[in-house]
Amino acid sequence: MSGLMENISVNDASRKLDRKTIERNRRIRMKALVLELTSLVPSQHFKRSKEMLSQKDQLDQAADYIKQLRERVEKLNRTKEVLKSKFETKGTANLIKSAIPVSRIPVVKIREIGSSLEVVLVSSFRQNFALHEVIRILQEQGVEVVSVSKSIMNRSIYHILHAQVKVTRFGVDTSIVYDRLQKLLNS
Repeated sequence: MSGLMENISVNDASRKLDRKTIERNRRIRMKALVLELTSLVPSQHFKRSKEMLSQKDQLDQAADYIKQLRERVEKLNRTKEVLKSKFETKGTANLIKSAIPVSRIPVVKIREIGSSLEVVLVSSFRQNFALHEVIRILQEQGVEVVSVSKSIMNRSIYHILHAQVKVTRFGVDTSIVYDRLQKLLNS
């Protein structure tokens, strides 16, 4: 009988050890997942340094960021639908008329969105500039181009560049970028 009792005690001890190991592994996995989630949130979104926040605060900040992104996506979708309905009701003739007049070209517009920049360049077919020169100018000012898109409408070429500031502490002087891009497009 004592042999049976010892066997039961050993089994109980190994079950407790297994539970402890399982729980420790679960905590390690959850910590890694929290770190991965917070690494996806831009650091400027955090009110304090990520390292100074508790895990709960990091999760709360990440949840807030996700809510902001969701609201932004919904707003952009509403705007898209409004523009789409205007396009469908007015037709392409009015859309072409509302495009930027050729007399006002070239156009340079820069919009700062946090640590990101959106650069819109509108030129005519006659204006010849190298896109790599635009990218070089941005890189020299501490901005890394993330994506570029090109559209042609009503004898105008639209380039839209999305870029990220490399060192967010220093930011970027958009007036210098604007002046340099204006000189490039007008040369």
